[in-house]
Amino acid sequence: MLTTPDFAEITADADISNARHGNRAKCLQRLVRLELPVPLTVALSADTVRSIAKGKMPDMEALTGIFGKGSLLSVRSSSQMPDWGGPGTILNIGMTDAVAEELARTHGRDAADALYMNFIRTYAVDVLRLDGDLFSGTMTPRLAKTYFEDEAEEPFPQSIEAQLTEVLRSMARAWEGTTARLLRQAQGAPEDAGLGLVVQRMALGIGQGISGSGVVQFVSPATGEPQITGRYLPQGQGRAALSEDKAQFIESDNRGPALEDSAPEAVAALREAGSLMRQRLREEMQIEFTLMNGTLQILDAVKCPRSARAEVAIAVALASEKIIPREEALTRIPPFTLNQMLHRQVNPEAKRDVLTRGIAAAPGAATGRIVFSAGAAQSAAAQGESCILVRRETSPEDIRGMHAAQAILTERGGMTSHAAVIARGLGLPCVTGASHLQLDARKKTLTVAGRKVFHEGEIITVDGSSGEVLVGAPALIEPALGGAFATLLHWADEFRDIGIRCNADTKEDVEAVRAFGVDGIGLCRTEHMFFDPIRLTVMREMIFAEGPEDRIAALKRLLPMQRADFTELFKLMEGKPVCIRLFDPPLHEFLPGDRDGIRALAEALDLPVSRVATRIEALQEFNPMLGMRGVRLGITVPEIYEMQARAIFEATVAASKGRDPVVPEIMIPLVSAMREVELVKARIDGVASAVKSESNVDFAYRLGVMVETPRAALRAAEIAEHSAFLSFGTNDLTQMTYGLSRDDAGRFMSAYVTQGVFHEDPFHRLDVEGVGELLRLGTERARAAKPGIILSICGEHGGQPDTIAFARDAGHDYVSCSPYRVPVAKLAAAQLAVKASMVKSD
Repeated sequence: MLTTPDFAEITADADISNARHGNRAKCLQRLVRLELPVPLTVALSADTVRSIAKGKMPDMEALTGIFGKGSLLSVRSSSQMPDWGGPGTILNIGMTDAVAEELARTHGRDAADALYMNFIRTYAVDVLRLDGDLFSGTMTPRLAKTYFEDEAEEPFPQSIEAQLTEVLRSMARAWEGTTARLLRQAQGAPEDAGLGLVVQRMALGIGQGISGSGVVQFVSPATGEPQITGRYLPQGQGRAALSEDKAQFIESDNRGPALEDSAPEAVAALREAGSLMRQRLREEMQIEFTLMNGTLQILDAVKCPRSARAEVAIAVALASEKIIPREEALTRIPPFTLNQMLHRQVNPEAKRDVLTRGIAAAPGAATGRIVFSAGAAQSAAAQGESCILVRRETSPEDIRGMHAAQAILTERGGMTSHAAVIARGLGLPCVTGASHLQLDARKKTLTVAGRKVFHEGEIITVDGSSGEVLVGAPALIEPALGGAFATLLHWADEFRDIGIRCNADTKEDVEAVRAFGVDGIGLCRTEHMFFDPIRLTVMREMIFAEGPEDRIAALKRLLPMQRADFTELFKLMEGKPVCIRLFDPPLHEFLPGDRDGIRALAEALDLPVSRVATRIEALQEFNPMLGMRGVRLGITVPEIYEMQARAIFEATVAASKGRDPVVPEIMIPLVSAMREVELVKARIDGVASAVKSESNVDFAYRLGVMVETPRAALRAAEIAEHSAFLSFGTNDLTQMTYGLSRDDAGRFMSAYVTQGVFHEDPFHRLDVEGVGELLRLGTERARAAKPGIILSICGEHGGQPDTIAFARDAGHDYVSCSPYRVPVAKLAAAQLAVKASMVKSD
C-alpha cells in the first residue's frame, strides 16, 4: 500500500475520511472492508485537488506506478455530500497508440478503435474543452487525432501521466468554477467545500466471454418497494447501460433478454452484494459493476436515486427491520420531502411546456380549464369540470371560487398573500407573483409575451411545487398517504415535544387534516365562514344597517349559521382544543368593488345604487391593513363580537351533550393595548353568563390574544394578565415590523434577497433577528407576568422547520400551520427533539 500526503491507496485500514477525501472514497473503502471485488483505487484529498487547481501537481509517476504498466484508469469526483455534485467521470485514461494495438490483438480491432475513439472525443471535449462538433459522427482514431492536433496545436498525448495530469487539472478547476460553486451552494454546501477525486483501475467490460457493464439497485426508485431495477449492456462501459437501447434487463424478464439468462451466478452475486450493503452500510445502494469474462467487479456504489415516496418507504423499512433506529429514520427525511407525497405532482418524465414562472406558493400540481372569476370556477365545478382560477390577486370574496378550483394562479402576491395562505389551507396548488402574465378580465384572456393568447376554457397546468405554469395537461403522479407515510408520522408523534395544531376554518379543512392527526385547531378564521352566498347577503345587510337595532336583527340571522359551524368543528375535533379568532377583516372586504356587483347588491338590498355606492365609498380606507379591523371593529361595532361569542358558547353547550365538555378558546385579533382586551373580555364574559343562565349549563372557556402588532409584543406582560393564552400571528407582525405589505412585497423581494438586503423573504421564513426579537421579548415578558400562560405561533411561518426550532427554544407550547403543512411540522419537530436528546446524551 502506497500513501503520500497527496494521495492514498484505498485499503481496509487506510486513513480515508469523508471530510478529507469525500463521500465516494469513503464508500469505496467500506466496500473493500466488506471484501467485495473493488478494483484497485487511489483517493486524492480535497487539499490535493485544491493544489492541482492552483497548478501544483502530485508525483504523477508515483501515482500511475501504483496501477502498473499498461493499465487504463478512470477518475470520479468525490464530494463530501453526494448532493453537492462534481465533474463527470472520465474513463479509459491511458489509451494510447500502443495500448490500442495491444487491445486490438486481444479484443479485436473494432473494440479497440471504439474505445480509443471514445477516449479521444472525451479528452478533447470534456477535458481540454475543444469544439465538440469536430469530433461528432463516425470517424477513425487516426482522423480524430488529426483533428485534435489541428485544434489543440499539439499531438494527442501518448503517456498516461500526461493524460491523467490534464484530467485531474480539468476536474479540479471545474470544481472551482462559478457555476459549480453556485450549484453546490444551492444544495447547502459551504462556500469553501472541497472536492476529492478517486482514480481507479479500469475494468473494461469488454472481453471474449460474458463481459459488459451495468447498474442495479434492489428497490423501486418510485415506491421504495423491493424490486430489482437496472440495466446491463454487453461489451459496454460505465453507466452506458442506462441510456443504450441494446441494454438488457438484470433479472429474467418476459419483455426481453436479461443478464440472469446468461450469467445467473453474477446476478446472484449482485443480490448478495446488495443485501450485504443494506445490512452493513444501512442503506439501499445503487451498484455500478462490470463483468470481465464472467468475473464480477464492483466499481462504485451510491445511495440509490429515489422519489419522496421511496425515501420514506426505505427509511421506514430499514427501521422496521432494526437495521437503523427509528430516531435515525426520522432524521433521514428532509421535512419538505413530505410535500411531494401530500399532493399530485407532475411526472418527472413528462414533457414540460413552460408558459411562465412565479412563486411556488403552495405545493402540488393540477390541470384544468382557465377561469377568471370565482363565479366561473363555481359554475365549472357544478358541471364537473376541473378549472384553474386565474386572478390578478385574490380577496376574501373569492373564497367560494377558490374552493371550487383545482389550483390558483395570480399575477401579484407572494408566499403569504391571500391566495397563498388560503391555497395552502385548502391543499390546492398555487403559483403567485407570475408577473409576466397579462390578464384581461373583460376579454377573458391571459397573455405571456412571445406566446399565443390563452382564452377562458383553455387547459393549463399549475405546478405549485416548482412555481411553473405549463401549457396543456402533462401526466401527474397521485399522492400516497398510507403505509410508510402514516408510520413515519406515528413515530414523529412519539418523539416530538412541542404541540402541532392546524389552521382550519371549515369542516373540509378539519376532515383533510384528521388523517395527519393534530393536537387541535390553533387558528379558526371566522370571517371565511361568511362568504357563502346566503351568508354574504345577510352580512351585507348588517353592514348597511341604519342603527344598532337593525344591525342586531341581521346578526341574529347569522347566529344560527355560526353556531352550526362551531358545533360541527367541536364535534369533529372530539374534545381537542379549538381556538377561534373573532372577526378580523375590515367590513369593506365583504362589499363589491365593480359596477355590476354594486348594482346587484342594490337590487338584493332594495336600495338605490347611489346609496349603496356612497356607503361602500364611506367604508373605504387609505390603508385597510392598519385601519378599522380586528379588535377595533369589535369595540366600535360590539354587536359582531357579541353574536360570535354567543354562537361559540351555544355551540359549546350543544357539542358537549353526551360527550366530554368542550373548552373553546376565543382569540381577540390585532390587539395593541391592554384596555382593548379589558373591554372585549367584559362583553364576552357577559355573553357567557347569559348563555349559562339560559341553558342552565356551566362551561369553561379560555380568552386570549393574537399578538400581531409590535406594541402588543412589547406590552405582553400587561396583556397577559387578562389572557389565558397569547398566540403570535407572525404574518401581520412581520408586515408591521418591516412596514411591508405581504401582497405587494413580491414585486421587489427577489431583488432584495439577491442583493443581500434580506437573507430570505421574511414572509416565507421567519426573521429571527428582527421579528424574532419581538417574539422573544413578548414571550419573556408574558411568562414573567403569568408563568402558566399558553404561548404559540400561529402565522404561516408555523409550518417552517426553523420557526418550530425557534418556538421550541423560546418555550412555546405549540405551533399552528396550514393543514397540509402539518406532516412537515410534525417531522421537523420530531427531528429537533431527537437531535436535542442526542446532544444531551453526548
